[in-house]
Amino acid sequence: MPQLNLVQAINDALKTEMRRDDRVLVMGEDVGVDGGVFRATEGLFGEFGPGRAIDTPLAESGILGTALGMAVYGLRPVAEIQFDGFLPPAFDQIVSHAARLRWRSRGRFQVPLVVRAPYGGGIRALEHHSESPEAYYAHTPGLKVVLPSSPYEAKGLLIASIRDPDPVIFFEPKRLYRAFREEVPEGDYTIPLGKARVARDGSDVTAISWGSMTRTVLQTADEVHEKDGISVEVIDLRTLVPLDFQTVAESIRKTGRAVVVQEAPRTCGFASEITALFMERLLLYLEAPVVRVTGYDMAIPYIRMEEYYLPDVGRVARGIRQAVSS
Repeated sequence: MPQLNLVQAINDALKTEMRRDDRVLVMGEDVGVDGGVFRATEGLFGEFGPGRAIDTPLAESGILGTALGMAVYGLRPVAEIQFDGFLPPAFDQIVSHAARLRWRSRGRFQVPLVVRAPYGGGIRALEHHSESPEAYYAHTPGLKVVLPSSPYEAKGLLIASIRDPDPVIFFEPKRLYRAFREEVPEGDYTIPLGKARVARDGSDVTAISWGSMTRTVLQTADEVHEKDGISVEVIDLRTLVPLDFQTVAESIRKTGRAVVVQEAPRTCGFASEITALFMERLLLYLEAPVVRVTGYDMAIPYIRMEEYYLPDVGRVARGIRQAVSS
């Protein structure tokens, strides 16, 4: 079984689906000849040609508007937006049209569209290159929101997203693109959308995360177990919409304590939604207040200060110790 990093797994998923289904195509800025800014689409232009690996102008609204028309027509476009911070120009196409078309047409039309975007900090990029905007899209009815945390997860979730009949926002944690490798099966496999995974078994506290923060939480779980003897169960949500709350609830009933970790700013982030669900549905199982470990309510800072903004092992460890000691 090949050892792939996350960007290679994304590339493998795209090739797998484009070979299997000639309705699948990729489009975006520099995705063709150059293979994308992170080389996630490398080799697709040579194998599938300019009609299925389509270089577009630098016009995000045009990319998504065109992809929307293709999806309604019956194709399965995968539109790449180079960085998460470039999504706002396409916000109207995504939120006002792609997300609403099934509802607006009373089910007559489907929009099998995937919007891929590298998200988050950790690579010391410029302004508008390091946001974590998943809450905007999780708040929008009609969209599915997927955030893989590893190469294996990325390939299976992306193939499932391409095959889904509804629009999917697929956020790829760019700080993990080449951070590590793991075994990724060759060929075709899927991970169902809306099914979380227990990434690490534990008994004292549950830590919930998604995307790049899952790796940070797993590293923290090892540290606090070694130093403090705390057994942390780690839940990787995989998808925010649809949300697998059942898996989370089963863990909370077992541990009685919870820490929710997100890279995005604190106020109105998805961690707040999960915390509210705990209070509504699991209050009698909680032995301590839910702890949130998040980014700050500010624009992600420039290079020298970025590491202070992002939740790291130290901050997550403090959150875990707080939850256990309360």
